[in-house]
Amino acid sequence: MTLASRVIACLDVTEGRVVKGVNFTDLVDAGDPVEMAKVYNLEGVDELTFLDISASNMNRSTTLDVVARTAEQVFIPLTVGGGIRSVADVNNLLRAGADKISINTAAITRPELISEIVDRFGSQVLVLSVDARRANTPSGFEVTTHGGRESAGLDALAWVEKACALGVGEILLNSMDADGTRAGYDIGMIKAVRQVANVPLIASGGAGTLSDFAAALDAGADALLAASVFHFGIHRIGDVKRYLSQQGYSVRTSALT
Repeated sequence: MTLASRVIACLDVTEGRVVKGVNFTDLVDAGDPVEMAKVYNLEGVDELTFLDISASNMNRSTTLDVVARTAEQVFIPLTVGGGIRSVADVNNLLRAGADKISINTAAITRPELISEIVDRFGSQVLVLSVDARRANTPSGFEVTTHGGRESAGLDALAWVEKACALGVGEILLNSMDADGTRAGYDIGMIKAVRQVANVPLIASGGAGTLSDFAAALDAGADALLAASVFHFGIHRIGDVKRYLSQQGYSVRTSALT
């Protein structure tokens, strides 16, 4: 049986508001996270990803009350990331209503955090967020941290391979180069990471046309994350699912009507 391809809406949150920019810069306000979560839930999105994008850079924890209020409005898997540095942080977020948590900077700083989280909660709760861009590394891709502000000095494919060995449940692959451009997902990057990742792969960054979503699936993505095209009304969740279904891809049909 073919697993359905998931469509995920991403809420990048800073100071309690959803924001969206291009290549992680020039952020503009896109709305209230709780209200937007409610709308996407009603539209039939498969999952929501809530990223507190300023938490790591400001060295603080994810805002638990916003997570809790968001979780109350949705009845689909909710992934939360940003500022998670310990097993205790994960426990707090799960208690606040998150179903999965996403780590990036803290895992790079201390890779054993991956094993600690997996040992306590299981691989299914742990998503590794990889903010990658083209660079002069062995694979041609490097990892960045702190919302794309700093190079981690890591080859992206080597890091993904290591993280999979440590037990992460999913990889959220964010293309820094494509982020917010609406010029299409980074197909080369998706294909490259697919070769080394033995866990589900979520493609993020660059969704523009409906055909972009199909191209990412063809490249090896298991799930499709998008932000600006949904936030600013370019496409509805149902438009994407309907298109993919018409093209022969397996999707959950809740938003096709």
